[in-house]
Amino acid sequence: MEHPKIGLALGSGGARGFAHLGVIMALQEAGIPIHLIAGSSMGALVASFYGAGLDLDRLYKLSTAFKRKYFLDFTVPKMGFISGKKIKEFIKVFTHGKNIEELSLPIGIVTTDLLTGEKVVFQKGPVAEAVRASISIPGIFVPEKYEGRLLVDGGVADRVPISVAREMGADIVIAVDVSRVKRNAEITTIYDVIMQSIDIMQTEIINNREMSADIMIRPSVEMFSSRAFKNTEDIIQLGKEETLKHIKQIETVIEKWKE
Repeated sequence: MEHPKIGLALGSGGARGFAHLGVIMALQEAGIPIHLIAGSSMGALVASFYGAGLDLDRLYKLSTAFKRKYFLDFTVPKMGFISGKKIKEFIKVFTHGKNIEELSLPIGIVTTDLLTGEKVVFQKGPVAEAVRASISIPGIFVPEKYEGRLLVDGGVADRVPISVAREMGADIVIAVDVSRVKRNAEITTIYDVIMQSIDIMQTEIINNREMSADIMIRPSVEMFSSRAFKNTEDIIQLGKEETLKHIKQIETVIEKWKE
């Protein structure tokens, strides 16, 4: 009997993207296979760590220990406040310096070319470079220069990369959106201004694209700031709980596909 190829589309959303980990945990516990992952920004980071074979327990420990000081290297603002060398090293270490094509399942890392406005999806080449580009929030991180391109956050072009998961061959796409706009958010830093603006700009687009996913999971993490690295455990838990509510629906979609 044929089985469908199940793809995850993991969206951007700063620290709220840790919810993706909870989603993967819940799917694993329910015995739902993941055949490929497309990720934007934080979604790309989680996808590459998972694809590098870090078991979920270790990933969980790593994320709860994830402190901003480990990966923020401030620079004199020219194209961004954070140079991103530290986070690139961090990614390299935890993905064992691998190339994307060497990961345990196909991963599509979504970035945006600032010069052409195109969405650029990496499915091969060094993981650290591609993920570092995918998390380059405009105005915060210095863009990643790679092969003549100037690359920024995948979320700018495609916040929840459902179409990328389809292009990679997914029959069924489970999408995870972690950046619903937080109403009356506390806006105190330039970071808040930029993140909130990106979230707002993307809201309309995602509402139009939602139809194209087979299952859309939206953990209620909007009460957390996109820089809430101290709430990681709660965020992971919310991702897990929300996914558990969708397990029946996912199983039904898989059964229907088999018919």
